[in-house]
Amino acid sequence: MQVLQAGQHKLIYLELEPDTLSSVAKQAGFDTKAKDGQRTIQIDLTAPGRQAPLLLFDAADPANLGWFSRCQFYVDGRSGAVMQTPIHLANKRDRSGHVTRNAVRLVISKELPANFRLPGKQPLTEQVFYALLLTFLNALMQTGVAVCGSGAVEPLAGRTETIGPRN
Repeated sequence: MQVLQAGQHKLIYLELEPDTLSSVAKQAGFDTKAKDGQRTIQIDLTAPGRQAPLLLFDAADPANLGWFSRCQFYVDGRSGAVMQTPIHLANKRDRSGHVTRNAVRLVISKELPANFRLPGKQPLTEQVFYALLLTFLNALMQTGVAVCGSGAVEPLAGRTETIGPRN
């Protein structure tokens, strides 16, 4: 981890290793393709052989209340931001444009404001991030991640079909 200064702004620069990220994803049961950029790392995750969809569900649907009550992570449906983390999530699509139920794309920001803190005011380091990522990926496979609001990110599990207009 480095602290960068750009004028009046201080940034934390996480020195994340794509190989370590892939290793963490393998522990959670995912196959990965990582692309390292200057400010972000993009990871395509696929759960091979998984019959059920990844547990990314619509938080607004009352039928999903059981999942909502035990989830640890929430995704902003419009932007794809995993709230209070440096992770953004997007759906993967097949060649015909349909959402793939066992794959997602993550974009991880390496540059964060110096005052960035995780819930509980915990500062973010590389080791803390790797543990956070493993917990998030296990949630996608086992306990569920809630999508709050509609927009760019589509839920993959639970009752995902809508009838009539949404309020």
